[in-house]
Amino acid sequence: MTTIQMSVRPEDLSRVPQGHERIPDAGLLVIFGASGDLTKRKLMPALFHLEQTGLLPGNFAIVGVARRPLGGEFAADMRAGIVAFGGVEASDPKLDDFVGRISYFALKFDDPSDYAGLKAELERIDKDRGIAGHRLFYLATAPEFFAGIIENLGAQGMAQPEQGQTAVVIEKPFGHDLESARELNRQVNAVFQESQVFRIDHYLGKETVQNILVFRFANGIFEPIWNRNYIDHMQITAAETLGIEGRGPFYEKAGALRDVVQNHMMELLSFVTMEPPSSFEAESVRREKVKVWRAIPPIPILNAVRGQYGPGVVDGQRVVGYRDEERVNPESGTETYAALRLEIENWRWAGVPIYLRAGKRLKKQATEISIQFKQPPLLIFNRMAASSPCQEIQPNLLTIRIQPDEGIALRFGAKVPTSPNMDVCPVNMDFDYAAAFGKSSANGYERLLLDAMLGDQTLFSHRDGVETTWALYTPILEAWAAKRPEVFPNYFAGKWGPECSDRLLERDGRAWRNDLGRKA
Repeated sequence: MTTIQMSVRPEDLSRVPQGHERIPDAGLLVIFGASGDLTKRKLMPALFHLEQTGLLPGNFAIVGVARRPLGGEFAADMRAGIVAFGGVEASDPKLDDFVGRISYFALKFDDPSDYAGLKAELERIDKDRGIAGHRLFYLATAPEFFAGIIENLGAQGMAQPEQGQTAVVIEKPFGHDLESARELNRQVNAVFQESQVFRIDHYLGKETVQNILVFRFANGIFEPIWNRNYIDHMQITAAETLGIEGRGPFYEKAGALRDVVQNHMMELLSFVTMEPPSSFEAESVRREKVKVWRAIPPIPILNAVRGQYGPGVVDGQRVVGYRDEERVNPESGTETYAALRLEIENWRWAGVPIYLRAGKRLKKQATEISIQFKQPPLLIFNRMAASSPCQEIQPNLLTIRIQPDEGIALRFGAKVPTSPNMDVCPVNMDFDYAAAFGKSSANGYERLLLDAMLGDQTLFSHRDGVETTWALYTPILEAWAAKRPEVFPNYFAGKWGPECSDRLLERDGRAWRNDLGRKA
């Protein structure tokens, strides 16, 4: 095993120009659903990280909006969240000023009369801070409130103000099937222009996801072999050891296919298979992503399998099965695991199978992309493999680790030292983000929030992309809904999923990679 150790000096990083153009104009961030965990655990820590690095203007302000009458408690609670979840010292000298710019407004999402009061409050803050009408509305509510909030913002003239720039960020899930996604897009675009809409997927805020494009297009040694002539197949895995964490009502409506595959995993798929964009501007990147998704033919139902976890042992602890989780139907047919086989019918990828799997309560937490290359056409070393300590020659494998052990590993064959024969064993060259650049307390929302404030849509979903991916998966969801699974639960918590998932690859003479994570 060979490990690449990259050394980056702090003084080198300090010389990287931040760029004045990356600081947004003074504005208001209005978070609907601000009393939820997302704001406290992710959004506020990310915003403060931007403050620490000097990427927020001094008169930037935040307004939390939710139904509960929290008043002054809200800012104090957000401060506690920044310290607890943001890796921030409570004594940080910037913290008091930042928290002082946080306020709260109680509002019933479905009551139009409350929005007039919100408009007056935002105009008051505009005047006090000289913000000039720049606003970013962030919808962190349950999906059923999206359309109503947007309609009421439009009715009060807050979507298209007379001065300043306005945009809206919408959290997933963006619809629950093709029809609902189209209807939501229609409702959103009736109020906001598409250039004002930022459909957020937090996976795209991860440095490791963005690095896929750099890895492919900034290095001359990989792109020439990034095609059907050299690649045997790909596997994309999003495995979690956690269960549903008290989100029974949400997960009962969602399931693994809606929750992870249709959005997160399709984004990963597009980054690793798209053609080089003409530039890294939003339109160019998103155009190439949609081309990939449109080149995927309908997925046969035989190439889609589902599972649900039963009781088992995870990380040494006994856990209950999904049907025994809080606020879950004891006869639930909701899948907690989904796996698929698909292909991309274009010149680059024709004939290369791509396998996706996502599940909860699996053996290990890991999100990875594994790219297995074809064996050389003449394996002269196989004649000696019987006496070799490794028995057989393993194909080259490139693994991109998205989380938690962020990095990239390349497996290749090397001669065993001191062996009198040409014995070959696999070794890994391993790049580890934390070893190279140090650990970061950033959670991925920093880049996405900053881009939304700046109006950069590159890392956000366009309506065409949302509808294209839903068109792929809606037939599968309909088929699953029409026929309840007879064998749920069909895998023990702490295992790698149901046997039907293994058979999906066995039909092709392949198997899932279950030795996930960093090996060094």
